Amino acid sequence: MRLLAFSTALLSAALITVACSGGGDSDDSATDAPRSSETITPEALPTADSAPGDPGAELPVPPTDRGLIAGLDTSISSVPLVDIVFDLFNLTTVTLAEADESTILRIVDSIPPLDSNRALLSPEEQVQVGTVRYITAEEAATVDYIWDTQLVLGYVADDEQAYAYPISILNFHEIINETLAGRPVLVTYCSLCRSGVIYERVVEGEVLNFGNTSALFQSDAVMFDRDPESISYWLQVAGEAVVGVHTGQRLTPLSSITTEWQAWLAQHPDTFVLSDETGFDRPYDTDSFSTFAGAIESADRLPFPVDEETLADGRLSISELALLIEIGSASRAYGLQSFGSLAINDELGGQPLAVFINSPSRYGVAFDPVVEGQQLTFALLGGAFFDVETWSRWDLNGLAVDGPLAGAQLVVLPSRTAFWFSILSAYPAVTVAGVDTSLEAAGS
Repeated sequence: MRLLAFSTALLSAALITVACSGGGDSDDSATDAPRSSETITPEALPTADSAPGDPGAELPVPPTDRGLIAGLDTSISSVPLVDIVFDLFNLTTVTLAEADESTILRIVDSIPPLDSNRALLSPEEQVQVGTVRYITAEEAATVDYIWDTQLVLGYVADDEQAYAYPISILNFHEIINETLAGRPVLVTYCSLCRSGVIYERVVEGEVLNFGNTSALFQSDAVMFDRDPESISYWLQVAGEAVVGVHTGQRLTPLSSITTEWQAWLAQHPDTFVLSDETGFDRPYDTDSFSTFAGAIESADRLPFPVDEETLADGRLSISELALLIEIGSASRAYGLQSFGSLAINDELGGQPLAVFINSPSRYGVAFDPVVEGQQLTFALLGGAFFDVETWSRWDLNGLAVDGPLAGAQLVVLPSRTAFWFSILSAYPAVTVAGVDTSLEAAGS
């Protein structure tokens, strides 16, 4: 049973309005905050009585033909097809169980992915797929789509080169097919879940290329792989295939961090930054969803369908950002607002964990606490992280900046940061640090 009838008024207002407004004038003095009047308020959240719109309205995306239906075996699925809902971007929706081929083909990639190798795509696909380019950290200081407190999804490739993907760009594209240091990677983001995850896009030895279905499941973005003979639908938060031949398969998450630009830059001064030269004209100089969580909290409801059981869970607020750690079959969430800033020493699935949380910035990261064969225990004292074994001082990104271990770097463990409701939807058995009474058993 759904809490609310599905409506796309909020998403349409956030994306279509800003897309039509164009970029703002540059202002070199405004480097610590986005310059935008486009915010999401509680009043903007639609209700079950929202106007349904015109089902026959002209869609903004031209028809394409890429075999999206022919290759999708809907007889194989792990979720009800009626729970996968296509956003038609005209205040109407249609479920996968009801959608015809023409409708699906018209809306695929309406939120256009970026691809580092567009030449491998068909001419039809290239029309709706953007280009991946990077700028240096020095160049980033001169552009208006990066500011100090701008959230970025950070990743360090196998060759130690760092990359930063601004959330203000990911809001408009959600999917990036990339190859870094020879590894095929998939940069993903769901604006409605505030979820950034980087995966390896290899399944059973096959390199997959992903697109955007324009559908949602439990308010989570639904991706698809482009192989016309084995297309499957994948959830962004879990990285799990839920329809098609790959159903049950999970993408492998890679170590990444969602943090503020100033923190990432301090840790990785030689980082590359995703360029706004994507081939699309979008207002990348603002985070259009920065007020989404506040609107949910103020309205005490979600504008998109999520199971009542999930919404009634109560361990964390539905819109609280949480850090999810998954080790084997065990998963645990760490609320980034409930308990304030702290260091958590934990164990999950036999893996020791050190979790650093900065509550004001709603930022958390998980590390392997073993350094030079010694497992360290951490505490937050006077606003700084220390290990009690050597009393070295560590920064939020796991770098020892003072003391006997100065220069040592903790290994970042794969994780994802997202709204609590989306984590619980993707991981129904997840435990919550500091809330569940069975943490010891869950971590064994």
